[in-house]
Amino acid sequence: MTTTMEREAVWIGAIGLPGELVLPAQPNGVVVFAHGSGSGRLSPRNAFVAHMLHEHRLGTVLFDLLSVAEAADRRNVFDIELLGARVAQALDWLELRSELAGLRVGLFGASTGAAAALHAAADHPGRVAAVVSRGGRPDLAGERLARVAAPTLLIVGGLDSEVLQLNRAAMRAMTCRKRLEIVPGATHLFEEPGTLDAAAHLAGAWFETHLASGHKS
Repeated sequence: MTTTMEREAVWIGAIGLPGELVLPAQPNGVVVFAHGSGSGRLSPRNAFVAHMLHEHRLGTVLFDLLSVAEAADRRNVFDIELLGARVAQALDWLELRSELAGLRVGLFGASTGAAAALHAAADHPGRVAAVVSRGGRPDLAGERLARVAAPTLLIVGGLDSEVLQLNRAAMRAMTCRKRLEIVPGATHLFEEPGTLDAAAHLAGAWFETHLASGHKS
């Protein structure tokens, strides 16, 4: 299915973090992406997943969680408190957009971005309707894991053994509706043929289930 999309360059938060909002006609919801360490809004893997979500009539927001100067300091790349606050700023920005304010919001995080997404979800339980982590480090969200209320899907590559163990431990700490999906033959970056496609389909189905009621209750 080919869907007509509206694309808009956006600036998020007090320091104007650059990003892109993409919306289909009559969206079922909107998903904010939180990229992992060393990545940004132009991540080809996140762009691929976003394209798949568009096929589910979901809007997407991809933006840089750090300024260029901030990203140059590697400590910021792993500062989950800071990254989680930036995801929260994106939630604030969404609520200021009148055409988006009623839509359910999902968060999609990869690597350390998954911890940032869960951090924001825990701090804003009424504003996040679903979370998906791809090859994520949910363990880095620490004590906030137990406070996440949004239904959460953890997607891990079957060959990413260390991260798989960390995700299983995180699952035990979470009290929300949760599911772990293992993609066979995938390593951490899902670079193997067909593995990223499989992860994107899992994410699309999860978000469609939890966001497609269209508007907040």
